[in-house]
Amino acid sequence: MNGRILTVPNQLTFLRLAFLPFFIIAIKYGNFRVAIAIFVLAGLSDGLDGVLARGLNQRSPLGAYLDPIADKLLLSSSYVALALKGRIGWWLAILVLGRDLLLLVACVTIIVAMGYRPFPPSIWGKLTTLFELTLVFLVLVLGVWENPLLQQARMVLPYFVAVFVIISGLHYSITVSRQLHTES
Repeated sequence: MNGRILTVPNQLTFLRLAFLPFFIIAIKYGNFRVAIAIFVLAGLSDGLDGVLARGLNQRSPLGAYLDPIADKLLLSSSYVALALKGRIGWWLAILVLGRDLLLLVACVTIIVAMGYRPFPPSIWGKLTTLFELTLVFLVLVLGVWENPLLQQARMVLPYFVAVFVIISGLHYSITVSRQLHTES
């Protein structure tokens, strides 16, 4: 990792962070077409910044921290904004935010206790993110296009999100606990 800050991947991450207020505003005012467009652009920029960081050898310490923070901010704000609109249950938004808070505390604890350590996502975390993103996208699509089949999927998907949020949260807790225990 080099010490450069304004790499192309980091600029894409900053752009993704700049999308966030517009995304929340679009949801607030029920402009789900715009919200979908921003959500898709954010996803594309997330994929592109990873490819460019590896392909151009522009990985940076800032990017290692900033990229997952941008991802978590987008997802967390999606759940809060959609809960405020009554499109996602508050119970699920609180569960998602609670897990994200747990991850934040775990990362800070590791950094304070042991210095910087990579905190790679587990398969459980990746599956959780996949289900969380799918639910947000599905809710946004249903804001534009009512479809009985998608509506049925929308009724079931929150429970998958909840199960994976709980499993991944427990997995991260155990993993962090083990890391801290072996290092001490």
